[in-house]
Amino acid sequence: MNTGNQKIEWARQYMPVLGSITETFKKEQPFAGMKIGMALHVEAKTANLVLTLVAGGAEVYITGCNPLSTQDDVALALDGYDRVHCFAERACSTGGYYAAIDEVLDAKPTITIDDGMDLIHRLHTSRTDALPSVIGACEETTTGIHRLHAMEADGKLKFPVLAVNDTPMKRFFDNIHGTGESVLSAIMITTNTMIAGKWIVVAGFGFCGRGIARKARSLGAKVIVTEIDPRRALEAYMEGFHIMTMEEATQLGDIYITTTGNTSIITEKHFKTMKNGTILSNAGHFNVEIDRVWLEQNAHDISRRDGIDSYTIGNKQIHVLAEGRLVNLATPKGMGHPVEVMDLSFGLQALGVRYIAEHGKTLKPGVHDVPVDIDMKVASLKLASLDLSIDALSEEQKNYSESWDVGT
Repeated sequence: MNTGNQKIEWARQYMPVLGSITETFKKEQPFAGMKIGMALHVEAKTANLVLTLVAGGAEVYITGCNPLSTQDDVALALDGYDRVHCFAERACSTGGYYAAIDEVLDAKPTITIDDGMDLIHRLHTSRTDALPSVIGACEETTTGIHRLHAMEADGKLKFPVLAVNDTPMKRFFDNIHGTGESVLSAIMITTNTMIAGKWIVVAGFGFCGRGIARKARSLGAKVIVTEIDPRRALEAYMEGFHIMTMEEATQLGDIYITTTGNTSIITEKHFKTMKNGTILSNAGHFNVEIDRVWLEQNAHDISRRDGIDSYTIGNKQIHVLAEGRLVNLATPKGMGHPVEVMDLSFGLQALGVRYIAEHGKTLKPGVHDVPVDIDMKVASLKLASLDLSIDALSEEQKNYSESWDVGT
């Protein structure tokens, strides 16, 4: 057994929700005769989602969604399974990245699964030849959903897409706990530095930013939050975090983590006022939040090692982790979200794909919410796997909660 298969087997034992869904899919074969095209982070947890879909009768074609997030041994192992075709490669060029996406689309998939929307974007631009075969898709990231809403507003989206990222189960567990733990773990293992006692600057207080800020504080950090939304800034303030502009934060920050999904969050004006030894990292999907291009062009000296690029600017050094890409996946030892968290997220993906298989042809093109019963099903499966029980409403309580004419 190669290391890729070992990783897949290790993850499987901590993914009981996906395991339960796999057994159901084996019996029901919801994807019989279908091809599923995927652009996701190719690592062990993703591999288990792939095998769940295969168990349901699908032929799966998969590549990466980030040039640095593929684990080559897992990609090799996946390619050895029947009805799985993997084209992902770590540290591929931009041209190689899109060539692999084209190989997925050459299969003319029936359903697509995206992490960041690159597959869907390709389908609607240079690969419209593959559009007629697609009945729908699933998208699992905040960045991807933002892009899809913009595409829908422009009237360009040609098929229905489930916004898997926007369900409570995804936001409350994957985005908050998964991102929070995995980002800080990646920073610590890459830099061998402490979180406790440091000033941590978190750009953005969305669900991912919330998770990182809360986890950093629990490790003893002093946390600064930067925001553009006054409501989120006030929320962070009421939770006890320091609220500043990024320019103010550069007077204090030791470690910076961007989570906005937007561009040019940390730029030249910030680099010039940062402290010597500052560590910069990104937890947003694309590598546009930190202006690494300016650093590459203006640093007096650059040294690179083990996921750290060090730039000498004047008399100080600024360190950028994972080339400004997703720090929890793109560092050499980045493992992504914890297994138990991705068990929930991929449970949502698997059931979301089944929903598209059953309803994609009748849904209107556009971004659709995941049905509540799917979210509840995944939560119930997780509770069952933990041997936990919850109460249920009595008939009297149901009637009371649904009535309007019962007052004081």
